[in-house]
Amino acid sequence: MKEQITPYLSFDGNAKQALEFYKEVLGAEVTGVQTFGEADYPTPPEANDRVMHAQLKKGNISLMFSDTFPGQSTVVGNNITLTLEPESDEEIQHLYDALRKNGKPLNELEDTFWGAKYARVQDQFGIIWELNYQKS
Repeated sequence: MKEQITPYLSFDGNAKQALEFYKEVLGAEVTGVQTFGEADYPTPPEANDRVMHAQLKKGNISLMFSDTFPGQSTVVGNNITLTLEPESDEEIQHLYDALRKNGKPLNELEDTFWGAKYARVQDQFGIIWELNYQKS
């Protein structure tokens, strides 16, 4: 597994503004932004301009950003998940199984349109983990 846990910040339609704010505060670089409208994913028209995924980096610091779909709520203070990026099918399966024990899967482990195997799991302590094994 990559030796880093990456915070994933969720917003209610203002992820682009947050991304620019933290870019300026940290003196960081935006390394990618994809909106829901740009993705090969069924999206309601009102979500087209919302950020599906963005990343900000400076040295060893990495932050990920996303907006929710319209109508889905974010709770300030609880809008941070932790991302792990395993390096094999076996490793992501192990992490998924271990984290969901006495917890619950929020998104089942499955292949995605972005070429990864992905899952979201809330562990027994209420922490939400995003697991993303990028195959390509």
